[in-house]
Amino acid sequence: MQALNRLRQLDAFPKINEDFYSRSLSGGIITLISSIFMLALFLTELRLYLHPVTRSELIVDTSRGETLQINLNVTFPTLACSVLSLDAMDISGEQHLDVKHNIFKRRLDSSGRVVEPPRQENIGGPQVEKPLQRHGGRLGTNETYCGSCYGAELTDEDCCNTCEEVREAYRRKGWALTNSELIDQCKREGWLQRIKDEEGEGCNIFGSLEVNKVAGNFHFAPGKSFQQSNMHVHDLLVFEKDSFNVSHIINELSFGPHFPGVVNPLDRVQRMQTTAIGMYQYFIKVVPTVYTDIHNHKIQTNQFSVTEHFKVVEMGMSRSLPGVFFFYDLSPIKVNFNETKTPFLHFLTNVCAIVGGVFTVSGIIDSFVYHGHRAIKKKIELGKFS
Repeated sequence: MQALNRLRQLDAFPKINEDFYSRSLSGGIITLISSIFMLALFLTELRLYLHPVTRSELIVDTSRGETLQINLNVTFPTLACSVLSLDAMDISGEQHLDVKHNIFKRRLDSSGRVVEPPRQENIGGPQVEKPLQRHGGRLGTNETYCGSCYGAELTDEDCCNTCEEVREAYRRKGWALTNSELIDQCKREGWLQRIKDEEGEGCNIFGSLEVNKVAGNFHFAPGKSFQQSNMHVHDLLVFEKDSFNVSHIINELSFGPHFPGVVNPLDRVQRMQTTAIGMYQYFIKVVPTVYTDIHNHKIQTNQFSVTEHFKVVEMGMSRSLPGVFFFYDLSPIKVNFNETKTPFLHFLTNVCAIVGGVFTVSGIIDSFVYHGHRAIKKKIELGKFS
């Protein structure tokens, strides 16, 4: 019994008889406000506990031999699909001219409406009846077709059976195809007629590129490209135009898969050209990124920052080309994002801090209001309050 009495003496929460309680209006108001405030803080803490927290860290990127996926969706309101080409190259010397793999083009009218469904251009052209043979005669019965490359053959056995193959042979030689109307393959396939039919149209080009994970560039420009004297050149003479409007809308541009919270600074960017001909340049810094979710699933992707520049181009007076150019470089630093869940004990500690803190502060405020009110009331009764 003596031990229980000693234990009772340790009670830090002495009880007061209900007859000595004094309730006030101010105390009720303070209790109500503090309860609402306490509930709001509790719900905020609960939301933080239920949703994972993302933490970031910076490390040196030591990866080698990887590839970079570039997702793109760009609209050119005044540049036809038959005119537009996409090239990619990097500092390792690898080049992809007039990229067609995983790249789709959608023809648009002058109002931006879709003229025909998206199509992926074929590298080969359609076969037609009785084409012109390399030896000069027309294709006869039981003959194998071998079209002329018009002087661009590398060997005597080379054949150019489509307009595209003739243009490719000219590109390998570093020649410009100045008059396609004289090329039998182009006349039969209606390549020039297609350019005329799409006059005044726009083009939406979208898809993805797989490139080496090294610095490089890709660009959209009118005309087919080829190498001449170690220079990258586009054949613009065939279009017989003095100006090219490369106004564009970047609907999407990303380097790798999407991950939660990513912001691509060029998405929905619109640039309208006000000069006769010009060159848009975007200088991009790509930052390798790894996002690990709460289930330990990793997303290997990239973020990027960008600066841009516009340059006026004079046809025939400059080494610059009209078009939209994206120059990208890789950062040596990698960003790791990791989703983590708040421990339950941490959540419980914060809840106790909220309840105890609000209860203590509200008690101090209530005591100040109650004793202040009593002091003022007492002075009024004594006639000393003025």
